[in-house]
Amino acid sequence: MNKIYRIVFIGILIIGCKQKDADKKVIEEKVEFNQGLADELKKMAEIDQIAAYIPQGEYKKLSKDAWNSFKDSVYTTHQKRLSKIFKENGFVGIDLAGDEGSMNFWLMVQHSDHNPDFQKEVLEKMKIEVNKGNADASNYGLLVDRVKLNTGQAQVYGTQVTYNMHTGQAYPKKLADSITINERRKSIGLEPLEIYLNDMSKMHFLMNKEGYIKKGITEPKLYKTEH
Repeated sequence: MNKIYRIVFIGILIIGCKQKDADKKVIEEKVEFNQGLADELKKMAEIDQIAAYIPQGEYKKLSKDAWNSFKDSVYTTHQKRLSKIFKENGFVGIDLAGDEGSMNFWLMVQHSDHNPDFQKEVLEKMKIEVNKGNADASNYGLLVDRVKLNTGQAQVYGTQVTYNMHTGQAYPKKLADSITINERRKSIGLEPLEIYLNDMSKMHFLMNKEGYIKKGITEPKLYKTEH
């Protein structure tokens, strides 16, 4: 009997130790919100958006070459800092920097086209966070398309576009399987492609309105939608 009790007791100890290890793992995986990182990413994103938009204010005085040099400098400098943040934290999820901080990190990775290997690394880690509900699925789709195109492949969700400069109409860059595109977009929370392209056409037109007006184009050509 003593032998049986001893075996049972050891079994209970083993189960208890495993439970403690599991509890310890959960505690270790809990991420503490980092306000300093969130603030840093916000400041970086503000500069990123200046570079991503058409020249405004003092930047209008820059020559085309000087403006392009400024943009390149912003994107490359930010990517180096993002790489350090990524090595320390993996993809910056909502738990670490909030919704805005996570989006700002993703946004600047989107603009790191000069380093597609880095974008691909981030994409792999972002997928893990998306599966946990700790990152935005639609933003993930945009980065998927960015990486696909930057590595010579066709995009999946049609988020990366170019424009017909004679009509102002947006259309997707190299796209895989256009027949089921809206099903794929819906699966990650994106609107139908036609609506997206129309929104992009309108935005592009406003950003370049002066040039289009000179061509006699007063509004962009849009796609027909069911809505």
